[in-house]
Amino acid sequence: MNDQAWMERALTAAQRGGLATWQNPQVGAVLVKDDHLLAVGYHHRYGDYHAERDALSQVTPDQARGGTLYVTLEPCNHSGKQPPCSHLIVDYGIKRVVVGQLDPHQIVAGKGVQYLRDHGIQVTIGVLEQEARAINPHYNFFFTHQRPWIALKQAVTLDGKVALGNGERTAITNQAVYDWVHQERAHYQAILVGSQTVLTDNPTLGTTAKLEHQPWRVIMDRRGRLFEQAHLKIWQATVYPTLVYTETPTSLAFPGVEIKQLAEVTPKTVVDDLAQQGLQSLYVEGGPQIHNAFYQADLWDESITYLSPKLIGGQGVTAFSGPEPGRLMELVNVEVQKLGSDLRIRGERKCLPD
Repeated sequence: MNDQAWMERALTAAQRGGLATWQNPQVGAVLVKDDHLLAVGYHHRYGDYHAERDALSQVTPDQARGGTLYVTLEPCNHSGKQPPCSHLIVDYGIKRVVVGQLDPHQIVAGKGVQYLRDHGIQVTIGVLEQEARAINPHYNFFFTHQRPWIALKQAVTLDGKVALGNGERTAITNQAVYDWVHQERAHYQAILVGSQTVLTDNPTLGTTAKLEHQPWRVIMDRRGRLFEQAHLKIWQATVYPTLVYTETPTSLAFPGVEIKQLAEVTPKTVVDDLAQQGLQSLYVEGGPQIHNAFYQADLWDESITYLSPKLIGGQGVTAFSGPEPGRLMELVNVEVQKLGSDLRIRGERKCLPD
């Protein structure tokens, strides 16, 4: 088998980690000697063995010596929750390392490869690089742009409305969409809404996925409108870490909820703070004013729209307006999916901000 074939095995292994890796990337490793497979490893869950250590733990140094290690992401060269994998690779006498992609995390960023080369190991970089990058899109974006990947999600009628406009919760989409969204949320590390959505819908903002690390709930409540509403589900954190951003001083305290006062609560200040906490992806559920604010701040990367064959009429609440008049913005990597009678339309912005 050639390098591409062995790297495909490593990529398949990497994806077994799934959402359990949380803020760590999905990584796979395959150990080969004399064109025979010795071990397959992957990063099982956040804080657990890295893929290289998982693979090498299955053999002795004598068995591994002179072998080739295929790894989807550059081996680390620092001590974190686990010791540096690059040192272990040297200790095991590996002759050659084939890397899918360099790690964009500034604490690694070529240092792992350099350590290996400094210790006489032959390193090949960029084998199936595009495929390697594709399994960790949010991780790669976060450490390239220093902010989370941001998806704007909305559910709209055929006439572009998101609610009746009477202040009551309006169910736009069907049960199939409801179930899908509860799974979709699990693919993002934080879910954000504005205070009006909380007051109108009283959402849990949870996911039905069984995860050790659930997405954080993030609420923008500049004026502190939610503070006197003790019945709201957002104050009942349970398994969901919760952040409420406000400009209003308060002494309120709820278990599992952090109320953070900022001088200004804007998409920029909130996203900057989430980035400081290492959150790599953000699922913005609205409402329309929140979506508009994120769009105007140029803070979005993905659009997810659920379109339902319903009509509300002129008194309904209009969905977020999108581009300014006279500007047409085309989405790329567009997906259209039918969920019962509703449609899911997903796309990414054509040019990401620098």
